[in-house]
Amino acid sequence: MKDKKIEFTADLVLRAYCQGIFPMGDNNHVGSINWYSPDPRCIFDFETFHASKRLMRTYRNGGFSFKVDNAFEEVMWACADRENTWITEDIVRVYSELNRHDYAHSVETYFEGQLVGGLYGVSIGGAFMGESMFQRMTDASKVALIFLVQRMQERGFILLDTQYMNKHLASFNARNISRDEYLARLNEALELDCRFD
Repeated sequence: MKDKKIEFTADLVLRAYCQGIFPMGDNNHVGSINWYSPDPRCIFDFETFHASKRLMRTYRNGGFSFKVDNAFEEVMWACADRENTWITEDIVRVYSELNRHDYAHSVETYFEGQLVGGLYGVSIGGAFMGESMFQRMTDASKVALIFLVQRMQERGFILLDTQYMNKHLASFNARNISRDEYLARLNEALELDCRFD
């Protein structure tokens, strides 16, 4: 007897996030979804989050403006616009549904009215799980991250999960923690009632 294939739904994704697990599409196998719970896990501590003075000047005076959930799917497709991507049609479909139900959100950077960068992720309780970012203009994704952190702090969020470390995140003082510590922080964050919008 063949194993029954589990349907990839918004509800399944939310339940997975609450257990520290997230999905990624497999661009080489259409319709295939892989699930991850890395150890270590990369996060930002708000107390140690750091943006350079130059970047903060750009954030304040560089002519950028920001919106939330104004172009969610466009942000997702822009994040997917690279040679190899895990953001498949199924991922866009499910996360767009999460956006309609106020669980997934985008931060968009605009310059002279044009979308030039941004990011998206999933918000549950006091946790925001960052998924991907893109930029079409220098610093456009970096200033979106600064906007995200400030918005989260203003609204009482306590966990910003970035999944995997990279040079871009390290430049803002992201850090790796063990899976056990991550799950403890996640459980604490899930007890909170924070609104992203």
